[in-house]
Amino acid sequence: MRILTFLLVLFLVNCKEAPKKEALPISGEFPVNQNTSVRIDYAKGFHIENLGKITTVKVTAPWPNATKTFTYALIDKEDLKSITFDASQYDAIIPTPVNKFVATSTTHIPAIEALGISDKLVGFPGLDYISSEGIRAKIKEGWIKELGLNEQINTEVLLDLEPEMVMGFTVNGENKTYSNIQNANIPVVYNGDWVEESPLGKAEWIKFFGLLFKKEKLADSIFKTVASNYNKAKTLAKKTKRRPTVLSGSMFRDIWYVPAGESWMAQFLNDANVDYLWNESEGTGSLSLNFESVLEKAQNADYWIGSGQFTSYSQLSDSNKHYEQFEVFKNKNIYTFGLTKGETGGLLFYELAPSRPDIVLKDLIHILHPEILEDHEPVFFKPLQP
Repeated sequence: MRILTFLLVLFLVNCKEAPKKEALPISGEFPVNQNTSVRIDYAKGFHIENLGKITTVKVTAPWPNATKTFTYALIDKEDLKSITFDASQYDAIIPTPVNKFVATSTTHIPAIEALGISDKLVGFPGLDYISSEGIRAKIKEGWIKELGLNEQINTEVLLDLEPEMVMGFTVNGENKTYSNIQNANIPVVYNGDWVEESPLGKAEWIKFFGLLFKKEKLADSIFKTVASNYNKAKTLAKKTKRRPTVLSGSMFRDIWYVPAGESWMAQFLNDANVDYLWNESEGTGSLSLNFESVLEKAQNADYWIGSGQFTSYSQLSDSNKHYEQFEVFKNKNIYTFGLTKGETGGLLFYELAPSRPDIVLKDLIHILHPEILEDHEPVFFKPLQP
């Protein structure tokens, strides 16, 4: 139940060009930018400072409303024995490049693949949630071990793997297992990619991985390509004159959670140039509404983007006949990310979308402005089945 709730929170928290294929593959080879500096343009949750042979990374938003900042010292393995520093100033010392590590969130997977470091991943809690075909192949071959649940990691298995680092993830900073891992002299580095509020802010955390694995140039090039794709799509959408009305979110028990006006999903809809019906609301999370208030506001909406756990109209109707009152139900204009799953049932959206906001935006533009990007093949959002 806790995992289901988090996934729900995670979701809520060229004028017409000649048709062409997706400019950037979902994973694989990318052009390398030769610029050696690492600068952060969109992400708010981490900062980088180069101090000569020590690069410090400060993670200021490891989880929502965090009051603690974590400072990590990244030192080249060849320099580690020749320099003097005060280790007490840092939450962890990370010799780079890291050669063996444990990840804890599926949002880490796309960066691992894009940077070509999947051979460094040795363990993960909840392997069935991983959708990536490449990583699943390594799981089948036995290269990546199951570690249980994130909040109850099997430390015995983890210690046997002898990772140089654990890429940590927590919703509130309370994870006793991480303390046990640190007591075994294995550093835990918190990754707050999922806390970022902007689409490109989440994606920019690939630079965090780049620093740890000495792939800074490649990480910078990947992000620049994603950001360029995103901004070009956004510019295209802004040229459209029609702005269809959009309903989003879904029911969980008796509450309908819709993305607040400053949330990650609301920003996608705004950049797709539509009239998101809760766009003027405040907050970066979700609004908790009753069914009646949503029906009153969105009964005549043109589209419903994101139908939660539902993947078909029959499921919606069986769950609650009142869904049939919406015009989007009658007109079959409901779209879900629930149909794109990995081999073991993991939802690709939760794994890949934070790293590839350009694909998410193109999916939405393709649906909401069908005259634009008409040859784009949706990756995440697809029509609800009958």
